[in-house]
Amino acid sequence: MSCNKELTYQELYQWGMDRLRQRDIQEAGLEARLLLEWCCGTDRNTLLVHGDRKISAEEYSRYQACIAKRTSHMPLQYITGEQEFMGLTFTVNKDVLIPRQDTEILVEEAMRYLHDGMRILDMCTGSGCILISLLHYSNDCMGVGVDLSREALQVARENGERILGQIKEAECEAVCSTEETRRKVSWICSNLFEQLDFVEKFDMIVSNPPYIRTSVIETLMPEVREYEPRSALDGAEDGLYFYREIIAQGGRYLNNEGMLFVEIGYDQGEDVRALMEEAGYEEIEIVKDFAGLDRVVHGVLWR
Repeated sequence: MSCNKELTYQELYQWGMDRLRQRDIQEAGLEARLLLEWCCGTDRNTLLVHGDRKISAEEYSRYQACIAKRTSHMPLQYITGEQEFMGLTFTVNKDVLIPRQDTEILVEEAMRYLHDGMRILDMCTGSGCILISLLHYSNDCMGVGVDLSREALQVARENGERILGQIKEAECEAVCSTEETRRKVSWICSNLFEQLDFVEKFDMIVSNPPYIRTSVIETLMPEVREYEPRSALDGAEDGLYFYREIIAQGGRYLNNEGMLFVEIGYDQGEDVRALMEEAGYEEIEIVKDFAGLDRVVHGVLWR
């Protein structure tokens, strides 16, 4: 398709939708429109009201490049560099898992128990969407986000600075100053709890850890299998490795009556419940998502 002065917004949208349909992209119409709006700086009303709007050469070139990326199954969120989550816009790239609506169940459930002034630990923080959302919608809470990936932590830090108004801080690793612990959020590069012995205890631990069985990853849709970071997906042979580690070690970092919240796969509820019971957690609850599938497990640790 060549660009000319007669090309309209509607025609370009139709071309993009056709290309996506040819490559079996789900919701081709929606994604073609979203990419066009992103490329042109327009909104959803433009297609309905101003479909005859002429397209500039720059807009055409940008849209053509975006459609080419999407037909290779690159996720739309990695093309635009952003994803909505809990009413907030998060920056995302290939270094972090794309925030999903299912994970909002975890945030909403944690918010039911979140009180002013609490300290929150987000293990396997990725883009920081869970922790940042909890801090954004609470008062005077403080949080620490932990991830093994330095690249993911850079994305989380940038999201925190933009959404929470956080001042830029040096990455916290083996040491953490008193001043840093007083800030609203800190980011720590660590293999799970290895670098956390120096921090105070928390009132709440939240986590959306890798939980997909290694053998299942190759069967996932190409948008996930080929583009999202494998380290954020792979939960080892049975998908429960990170739950075992977080549940077994997490109690050392919780205050009395501290709570642990984890997102789970649809078939992992009872296994995770058993792990929490074995570790001494009480009042354990399995929460379902909007599809009626197990999605979150949480419990309380009494001293």
